[in-house]
Amino acid sequence: ITNRPINLPAKLINGGIAGMVGVTCVFPIDLAKTRLQNQRSGQQLYKNMMDCLIKTVKSEGYFGMYRGAAVNLTLVTPEKAIKLAANDFFRHQLSRDGGKLTIFKEMLAGCCAGMCQVTITTPMEMLKIQLQDAGRLAAQQRVMPSVVTTLKMGGTSAVLSRSYNASPQVMRVSAIQITKELLRTKGVTGLYRGLGATLMRDIPFSVVYFPLFAHLHQLGQHSSEDPSVPFYWSFMSGCLAGSIAAVAVSPCDVVKTRLQSLKKGANEETYNGVVDCVRKILKKEGPGAFLKGASCRALVIAPLFGIAQVVYFVGVGEFLLGYTPYNITSA
Repeated sequence: ITNRPINLPAKLINGGIAGMVGVTCVFPIDLAKTRLQNQRSGQQLYKNMMDCLIKTVKSEGYFGMYRGAAVNLTLVTPEKAIKLAANDFFRHQLSRDGGKLTIFKEMLAGCCAGMCQVTITTPMEMLKIQLQDAGRLAAQQRVMPSVVTTLKMGGTSAVLSRSYNASPQVMRVSAIQITKELLRTKGVTGLYRGLGATLMRDIPFSVVYFPLFAHLHQLGQHSSEDPSVPFYWSFMSGCLAGSIAAVAVSPCDVVKTRLQSLKKGANEETYNGVVDCVRKILKKEGPGAFLKGASCRALVIAPLFGIAQVVYFVGVGEFLLGYTPYNITSA
């Protein structure tokens, strides 16, 4: 990595633009992942990712695939900005002695970056999951109209009973409504429900992803004198590193999704934390349940980080702020 000082505002702009472009492209697959992960054995509405997307379009229209996208686009900008820029910052700090970054230092920088972005990620994922999963719960009630959905939020338990046969419309819930209800019943901590599971997912992800990406990216350098890398190599490196890291932490993502889902469908159990969630999933659904939505997650993360890394390395932020774009070749 170069010892040239990094420009943090430019890197934050790069990360933000990268996140927005990436999320817009892969959001429908992310929605399918959430719905597949929240399915319980014996109550499966969707066979696979394509089946989920087709049924979503049929019942909710094309824009049904983008439920929760506004929340994601609003918060993914600071989230990606923090994650990518923090990794650059910590790598730069750890290499200030002029020595080459060791694998341990690369993993440490990734770990620190993961910890920084969780402050934004947890509330964002919390709200996004409620919005993404609303269609699945409505569809489940159309299949089993006699069952009512119980909404458990904090200590209160409100029963939402509606005839989904008479009106097949999906209940429209906004992020603002969910946020207000959470703040009213649980305070600010309500937005950080599932924080432990999010840390458990995002820190290992960053520890695996960033060093792996750095080494794959380095392989594409023209020469030691010319450290620039073609944009397609940045894209492929981001895709490969992202998909490997995503599958590696997929069990943590399943636990996080279950813990952050406030509304439960028919006969769906509630969890009292990470350990209780892991125990109940193992007991009732078996080890295979921890890989639910793993292929979807890999399909989401691969292009998301591929696109993100290309935008990040193009140096849009440096250009906008009037600096000459340059690449940190081992970011």
